[in-house]
Amino acid sequence: MTTLPAPSAAARTADVQRVTAETQIRVRVDLDGTGRARLDTGIGFFDHMLDQIARHGLIDLEIECRGDLHIDGHHTVEDVGITLGQAVARAVGDKRGIRRYGHAYVPLDEALSRVVVDFSGRPGLHMDVRFTAAMIGQLDTQLVYEFFQGFVNHAGVTLHIDNLKGHNAHHQCETIFKAFARALRAALERDPRLGDAIPSTKGSL
Repeated sequence: MTTLPAPSAAARTADVQRVTAETQIRVRVDLDGTGRARLDTGIGFFDHMLDQIARHGLIDLEIECRGDLHIDGHHTVEDVGITLGQAVARAVGDKRGIRRYGHAYVPLDEALSRVVVDFSGRPGLHMDVRFTAAMIGQLDTQLVYEFFQGFVNHAGVTLHIDNLKGHNAHHQCETIFKAFARALRAALERDPRLGDAIPSTKGSL
């Protein structure tokens, strides 16, 4: 009987800095964490959403950002997405032993969202969300798309986000981020049956 090798136990962590004329960002991730978060982007509701990623994805996450909020939140939100994507890509490495795919449905009162992710190596975002408000606290809801676009481009994932129901914009947004976290958690889990193999017929992702 052939025994598959155990998945690598190497730490899946990363520490990434991004400095531009618009933002100065540092992101630290541990994909095998317990959901601890230390967040400071200058946009309170955005921090609340990033906390959902950590808590429900069981990812330890530290994000410090100094952005040009005197203009608006665009550069801050987009660049955090970019830097988080870079950190996740670095932490996951060559993707040996991961499940690769993840999906989740998350409700919050009247709102319901579905998120599906594939660590495919091919960036692609398909997002169908019609927010019922332009602002949630200090977060412009248009920037939610920009956050996820930045993430997928730099994490190299295919991501589908659908808000299926919802009247309250806070609830809509929170279900999106919670479902994203749960889908990430599922996709990044080590599959003991896979061993140290890469989950692709191509042999690489």
